Amino acid sequence: MKTNTSAELSFGARLRVACACFGRALAQAGFASQAAALLGAGAEPAPAPASQPPERVHASGLFVLAMLQREGRLIDFLQEDMAAFADADIGAAARVVQAGCRKALAHCLTLEPVLPDAEGAAVTVPAGFDANRIRLTGNIAGQPPFRGTLKHHGWATTSVRFPASSDALDPRVLAPAEVELT
Repeated sequence: MKTNTSAELSFGARLRVACACFGRALAQAGFASQAAALLGAGAEPAPAPASQPPERVHASGLFVLAMLQREGRLIDFLQEDMAAFADADIGAAARVVQAGCRKALAHCLTLEPVLPDAEGAAVTVPAGFDANRIRLTGNIAGQPPFRGTLKHHGWATTSVRFPASSDALDPRVLAPAEVELT
């Protein structure tokens, strides 16, 4: 099995890992604690340039999150306590969120499946496969090639179109407050 060091990860691979960690940290407090401890241990991350605060260094990522909020109200959806809502109401809201977020994602990224086969198809994973592109699950024994069933085709980015940040905008504001005047 081929494994890459962090220095060998492409931008797309790092983005996939970051998105997976972001979602898992939001959903699982234990994972977030482990990630925080890991980030505090070992080598210190490269400091942001002294002239730029972190929100300016990461303005493109914050812009994408703001676009997901603007187009699909993703932050509102994730921050809402769903316990009080009926499943049908949540499903209806999820359709709206999904459509808007899909539009926003398509604006910034071109995506393609890692494996072109349909989910459920029989696939062969060759020797020397890229573990960043294919994750094996189930009964893993022996040496490749492995044969199995495709459970998820994965996603890879083929093009990234993040906007440049503007000093006129505060990247920390993901969605402005809205006030209706009467």
